[in-house]
Amino acid sequence: MNTQPTEESSLWVRRFHPRPDAAVRLVCLPHAGGSASFYFPLSRDMPDFADVLCIQYPGRQDRRTEPLIDNVAGLADRVYNALLPWVDRPLAFFGHSMGASVAFEVARRLERDKDVVATALFASGRRAPSTHRHETVHLLDDEGILAEVRSLDGTSSQLLGDEEVLRMVLPAMRADYRAAETYTCAAGESVRAPMLAMVGDSDPKVTLDEAAAWERHAGGPFELKVFPGGHFYLAAQQKDVIRTMADRLRELVRV
Repeated sequence: MNTQPTEESSLWVRRFHPRPDAAVRLVCLPHAGGSASFYFPLSRDMPDFADVLCIQYPGRQDRRTEPLIDNVAGLADRVYNALLPWVDRPLAFFGHSMGASVAFEVARRLERDKDVVATALFASGRRAPSTHRHETVHLLDDEGILAEVRSLDGTSSQLLGDEEVLRMVLPAMRADYRAAETYTCAAGESVRAPMLAMVGDSDPKVTLDEAAAWERHAGGPFELKVFPGGHFYLAAQQKDVIRTMADRLRELVRV
C-alpha cells in the first residue's frame, strides 16, 4: 500500500529518515516543551526495519503560530487523525514524559475506533495514567516554569540563554505542562499492546512504583526497565534505549 499523507498528517508527522520498506512504524511523541527534532538522533540510529515517525505538536518551531492544545485528550485526538494514513503497517509507540500519556491515549483510540492494536507501547519517564500527583508547574510565572525546565535538564542551555527564543516557546511549555499535570485516566483503561515502561533510577518526576503501575493499563505482556539517570536519562543512555526498543520490536515483528 502506498501511503499518501493528508495535509493534517503532514503537519503532525515528521519523517527524518524515511524507510518505506520497513516492517514496523515507530511513532515518537515528545515531552512537555519538546518538538519532533528531539527524536532526530533516535530516528537516525534505529535499525532499518523501523520507519520512525516523529510527532510535531503545534506551537513550536515551524508550527509556532498555530493554536496551542493544553490537554492530553485534544492532543491524542489530533495525533490519532494524523496517523490514520500510516496504519497500513504495524505501528509501535514511544512517548517520553507527557508524550507517554499521549501515546497511550492514541493507542486506545486506534483500538477502540479502528481495531488497530499497536505492536508495542514504550512509556518512558512518565508515571502511569491512573497514578496522581498534585502538580502546579503550569500555574507558575515564566521564571518558575524555566526553573522547572532547568532542573530537569531537558532543554539545551543555549536555548535557555536566548531570551527571544524563550519568549516564543514559553507559551507552548505552559500549555504542555497544563496538559501533563491535569491528565487523568481510570485504572481500568488499558491497551492490548505489549508494554515496556522505562524510567531513570533518579527521576524526580516518576518513582519506580509509579512507573511499575503502568502494568494496570497493560492488556498484554508488561515489563519495567530501569536505566541510570534522571528524567532525561535517555539522552545519556540513548544507545541502550534504542537497543532495548529495537530488540523488542525485532521479536514482535519477527525480522
